[in-house]
Amino acid sequence: MKVLLINGSPHGAGCTYTALEEVARALHEDGVETELIQIGTGAVHGCIGCGHCKSAGCCVFTDDQVNEAAAKLREADGLVVGSPVYYASPNGSILAFLDRLFMSGGGFRLKPAAAIASARRAGTTATVDAINKYFSLSGMPIVSSNYFHVIHGNTPDEAKQDEEGMQTMRTIGHNMAWLLKCIEAGRGAGVPEPVAEGKIKTNFIR
Repeated sequence: MKVLLINGSPHGAGCTYTALEEVARALHEDGVETELIQIGTGAVHGCIGCGHCKSAGCCVFTDDQVNEAAAKLREADGLVVGSPVYYASPNGSILAFLDRLFMSGGGFRLKPAAAIASARRAGTTATVDAINKYFSLSGMPIVSSNYFHVIHGNTPDEAKQDEEGMQTMRTIGHNMAWLLKCIEAGRGAGVPEPVAEGKIKTNFIR
């Protein structure tokens, strides 16, 4: 089993990374592999609605990591996305990244997912809610914890001092590992996956 972690922060070893590392540590304790993708400081294109992905199966932009992440996620069993809080929401790079990842990618349905947010102070729950929408629209079970999926601190050392936040991250990891094993056990026992209906689209103006 393997879980893909995406760090939406431009800071490779900052607070968001610290939180994701705690999730990964718990997953490793439960025998689940992880791989981390870090958005970094490079430009991330926003989706332009060109429709290229519908025919080609990949995003038209190839100079960032979106297509690579889509391929890795198709092979992975679960996903954790972390973002710092910028103006009470995820930062622009991770939103652009996720717009294109979920618009152009496929094969993510029924893969457990979790969102986490790091902040000095506020805006964390709105950030988690924004990321969770990508999962719910894609039929991905959202993994819970024992509190909101947030950690507080202005530096990695401060984030580590948020003991409740660190526990929340560990619980996400353990809960995801348990859910992945339950899914595997269900498949082994012959429990069929729910059948996906063809998408129905209703326009409000006819």
